[in-house]
Amino acid sequence: MHGPASSGWLLVALCAATGAYCLLRMRSGVEEQRSAAGGEALMGFGMAAMAVPAAVFTPPAWLWSGYVVVFGAAGLRALWAARSGRHHLHHLVGAAAMVYMAVVMAGSPAHAHAHGTSGTPVLTGALLLYFTAYVLVTGVRLIPVVAVAGGGTGAPPVPAGGVGADGRAPAGWGDRPELARACRLSMAMGMLAMLLPL
Repeated sequence: MHGPASSGWLLVALCAATGAYCLLRMRSGVEEQRSAAGGEALMGFGMAAMAVPAAVFTPPAWLWSGYVVVFGAAGLRALWAARSGRHHLHHLVGAAAMVYMAVVMAGSPAHAHAHGTSGTPVLTGALLLYFTAYVLVTGVRLIPVVAVAGGGTGAPPVPAGGVGADGRAPAGWGDRPELARACRLSMAMGMLAMLLPL
């Protein structure tokens, strides 16, 4: 699945750091944030483990079955949660991609992390298109909106450690939507990097 060891380690670092940040987001006071952060932490650490270069660790055959079970269960949970919010559908696609990659890796020769043609091209292509679109859309949403001259952004600024003019307390760093979006963006980029060699 991976190319040179240096790029593999960069992918491991990106996914592990994202998973660690998602674990910290689980301390949020908002139930929905905690639930989403837990699934994203699982995805980040799962991707980090899958991205370890083969020169360092060649996983045993049973490990891929473990991935299928864990991420299959995560996908079912995301499907159930999608009844209350469509953002869970992205988690469902991510879990399905992890299951797919685990099945492909289990079927590859000697279970090696090598480039090859072992994936189903149509499914790999569909996942690549989905994650590319997700990266582009999420990246655009992260671009700061410049206030129109004299128009402002609509909400007055909230002073650090205080309460804004509208009575709202500032959101904690774990509840800030742009940080959660950046977390999902980095995982989607990692997923693209893992899917390309299939």
